[in-house]
Amino acid sequence: MSHRILIVDDEAGIRQALKQVLEYEDLVVKVTASGGEAITVYSDFRPHLVFLDVKMAGLDGLETLTRLRDLDPKAQVVMISGHGTIATAVEATQRGAFDFLEKPLDTDRLLVTVRNALAHSELVGENTRLREAAENRYAMVGDSSPLRVVRSLIEKVGPTSARVLITGENGTGKELVARALHETSHRRDKPFVEVNCAAIPSELIESELFGHMKGSFTGAFADRAGKFEQADGGTLFLDEVGDMSLSAQAKLLRVLQEGVVTRIGGSKPIQVDVRVLAATNKDLESEIADGRFREDLLYRLNVVPIEVPPLEERIEDIPALVNHFAEQLAASAGVPGRKFAEDAIRRLQSRAWPGNIRELRNAVERGLILASGKVISASDIDTLLPAPGNAVPGGAEGSPTFEIFKQEAEKNFLALKLREHDWNVSETARALKMPRSNLYKKIERYGLTREPV
Repeated sequence: MSHRILIVDDEAGIRQALKQVLEYEDLVVKVTASGGEAITVYSDFRPHLVFLDVKMAGLDGLETLTRLRDLDPKAQVVMISGHGTIATAVEATQRGAFDFLEKPLDTDRLLVTVRNALAHSELVGENTRLREAAENRYAMVGDSSPLRVVRSLIEKVGPTSARVLITGENGTGKELVARALHETSHRRDKPFVEVNCAAIPSELIESELFGHMKGSFTGAFADRAGKFEQADGGTLFLDEVGDMSLSAQAKLLRVLQEGVVTRIGGSKPIQVDVRVLAATNKDLESEIADGRFREDLLYRLNVVPIEVPPLEERIEDIPALVNHFAEQLAASAGVPGRKFAEDAIRRLQSRAWPGNIRELRNAVERGLILASGKVISASDIDTLLPAPGNAVPGGAEGSPTFEIFKQEAEKNFLALKLREHDWNVSETARALKMPRSNLYKKIERYGLTREPV
């Protein structure tokens, strides 16, 4: 598709000369004789680039520029003038002009400016599309009460520089919370750098975080900036921070205290301005008791705690999540677009989701790929997804619904595990690989109490 150019000049000779040159380059050109006319036709014509004269009767070029930018903040405008001054050029730039050309216009300079402006316009458009895609990918979908609590905390904490410790089970969306905190902060236009502490070998985590100098260890072939330097001015998200080695924890504590990093093998401290967000699915207090996590580091990281609820506490969000994933996957993963029938949604709501939202997304993708019909039914769910894994034998005959049976099974299972560990909640949570706070919630929900001796 050809690019569209709007020419705004009160001199007919200039309009026609510009039009002739640009149409020769296979551009679609529209001409107007005043600023008011340009504003009127802009929305319908939707030009990729505007050439705008500075001196015109009535509405002058600078005021027209301001109104066009109000109408479309992404408008690409090149000012042209036969009486150009540095002051005028500076003011035009401050009002958002892409460039400033003096009359008589040089054809070569004109065409170079056109190419540069159109390339910049395409880059702006691509950045906008990528940002929208990223926002859709990392959207927090749903309107359940537990999710509203999380959103409320994000709105309060996001604009501050406070450190946040995000806790929750695997697959609940802790990264989404971290990204939402970044997007609501004054650092949103700066880098968001993520480090998965569990995925990096302990001997490399310090180099990854703090950088290294050439020759500081085998394989250090060049100087390398660490994640703290890369995130300078922005946000550093330490995912699975509970898996970080004690040596790295000590250095991290120093950075949080002093705001400086020193590369491995280096001696020069580097000042950094980074907001640190951390996440874990572990009970860090238990890790501290076992000597695997520093208590003073927890206090530094846990200025504001945010606990992300598991999917079982957000059952009412499943319809919205299913539709969101179905649209997202159809658009980006090349899977066919299909609808989920109401009985399929109800079947998904009745299942256990130990993998939480990540598991639900995988289930949606499997259904989109493997279901035979245009509409995914409850029978498709039963066929394509394995039987729920958290039910225990016994008691099924007396349960009117699967959901009630599942809850009774979980209650009995937790009671059994608590008895096995003599009602030591920390030990039970560790054995179940469950955050202690989640276990406390389930104990309260099911009314579990220790039997008298």
